[in-house]
Amino acid sequence: MSVGAIAMMVIAMVIVWGGLAGAVALLRRHPDRPGEDAEPDS
Repeated sequence: MSVGAIAMMVIAMVIVWGGLAGAVALLRRHPDRPGEDAEPDS
């Protein structure tokens, strides 16, 4: 593989794993509680 291909692969991995880590951090700070936004049944 060329240097350019390896660099693009590393950048793509950082974007994907960074997004995953960001989502986990956001959910740890503000957990999504089921039923919180749901309207009550009548």
